[in-house]
Amino acid sequence: MTIPFIFFGTPEFCIDTLDILASAGHIPTAIVCQPDRPKGRGRKVAPLPVKEWAQTRFIRVIQPNQCKHEDFLDCLIELEPELGLVFAFGQLLPKQLLDIPRLGFINIHPSILPRYRGAAPLQWALINGDSETGVSILKVTPRLDDGDIILQEKVAIDPDENAVELGNRLARLGGELVVQVLDRLAAGNVAAVPQGEDQVIWAPALTKSDGKIDWNQTTESIHNRIRGVQPWPGAFTHLGEKILKIHKAGPAVVAQTEGRQPGQVIEAAGTSLVVATLDGGLALAEVQLEGKKRLDAKAFLLGRTIQKGDILR
Repeated sequence: MTIPFIFFGTPEFCIDTLDILASAGHIPTAIVCQPDRPKGRGRKVAPLPVKEWAQTRFIRVIQPNQCKHEDFLDCLIELEPELGLVFAFGQLLPKQLLDIPRLGFINIHPSILPRYRGAAPLQWALINGDSETGVSILKVTPRLDDGDIILQEKVAIDPDENAVELGNRLARLGGELVVQVLDRLAAGNVAAVPQGEDQVIWAPALTKSDGKIDWNQTTESIHNRIRGVQPWPGAFTHLGEKILKIHKAGPAVVAQTEGRQPGQVIEAAGTSLVVATLDGGLALAEVQLEGKKRLDAKAFLLGRTIQKGDILR
């Protein structure tokens, strides 16, 4: 027995979750996602990958500008869902909507709640250098991420993993966990426990300035920030008057740090592009100068855009 449910989710990594649900026989009645937006240099409107996934399976797609609009609420009432399932949807859900399904709404949240409530949980876990994270399946309430926990599972974070890679991994784990929850709901065997309010840590949405590199920080701290802000806002510094994006980097072994200024290029030859930090050096593996293509260190150095002694600020 499967429960009729509607899936609310927008980012591309939701497809991993949907694939796992579908393979277990849990196919949503409809998918609700954000409206299509212009993208790319041409600013052309393209359908979201989640929308394309649904359309190839003849699943209805609904894209409300706001979930509180009456026509959207009426549409949901007509569909008569038993449950709403939310994963990185991108809008707060009003109480009128939460009251429609008989079983309410549940959410796939990529953190071990109550740690990292908010819009960017896995990003802040990486920026803060956490060694583990996980997925929580919780009941949805009108307040942000404060519902009772139905199921949780922790996972270790790879020290070189970025937010895109971790997000994809947690999306798959979220799919596996929510399959268990849906099976339990169908059997009428679901328990939930309240979160510890005294342990709440917030994970606000990232801003453009969160990608700015401060070379006066430690190598580990800078490395963690670069991992955490992929793909948006992306890590960046300045080379002369131009922005230099840093897509991938890692700690470098530096024989001597005395007399070197944080942000100073200390190696720029062959495949090695190393910048001094507060306590050592960071090897830049993939970079992109403003107005240019993304390049690995070797190709970037062939262009002689940067040299030893230059200062990144």
